Amino acid sequence: MRSSYLVRPIGIVAFGVLAGCSTITPTDDPVYLRLQDLEARLIRIERVVNNESLIQIANQLEQLRADTQALRGEVETLRFETESGAERQRQLYLDIDQRLQALESQSRGGVDGGRQGFGANAAPGSGGFGNAGGGAGGSVAGTDTEAYQRAFELLQARRYGDAAQAFTRFLQAFPDSELADNAQYWLAETYYVQREFAAALPEFQKVLDLYPQSDKLADSLLKVGYCNYELKRWDAARTALQQVMRDYPGTTAAQLAVSRLEALEREAG
Repeated sequence: MRSSYLVRPIGIVAFGVLAGCSTITPTDDPVYLRLQDLEARLIRIERVVNNESLIQIANQLEQLRADTQALRGEVETLRFETESGAERQRQLYLDIDQRLQALESQSRGGVDGGRQGFGANAAPGSGGFGNAGGGAGGSVAGTDTEAYQRAFELLQARRYGDAAQAFTRFLQAFPDSELADNAQYWLAETYYVQREFAAALPEFQKVLDLYPQSDKLADSLLKVGYCNYELKRWDAARTALQQVMRDYPGTTAAQLAVSRLEALEREAG
């Protein structure tokens, strides 16, 4: 019985202490309140910073999107202009080649393709031009541009004999002209269009040998292949056509070389 009386006062004291401590709640604790306030302010600051960062990122993304769209438009425009230019060049080249082939077909059938000034019984290898070489020593009037234009107009008029003489005189009078490589090329064409392939071949070769910077190199090399093909010099033709494909990939000349090479392989076996 005595022990129970001793325990009871101790319990009462402990209860009183606990009860006294419990009078200060977390909501009344100034330290706790201060921490709560600091935490709330920190949260607000973080939200502001995050919102500003998101706005900046959104603005940057929008700017990048606009720049990308603008660049895409420029790329599409350049692609269209490039493809259109390449197609125009290809069509022009094919048109010229088809016209030359038509003239070649006329020559096969004995049709006179406008051979004014040619001797019908011209010696083989002369290009059928009669006195083209003998008349080449005449003087040339005017500037190189004027002389070249006159010769080219003769070619367009299918006056091949006169054109050959005019281009030959041009090359003799203006060997250093910027138009010399073109004149040499069209001189070769005056032979080629008349199917005088043996005469045309060395003239096309001169473009390759004498004018290494000419923009007529691809066309001249292609015609070297064509001439050898017509002369049934299969190996030489194959070598020239393959060189066109290798040195001038993606060009109209390369496409035509592929087509002629396929024909060569079928014919030569």
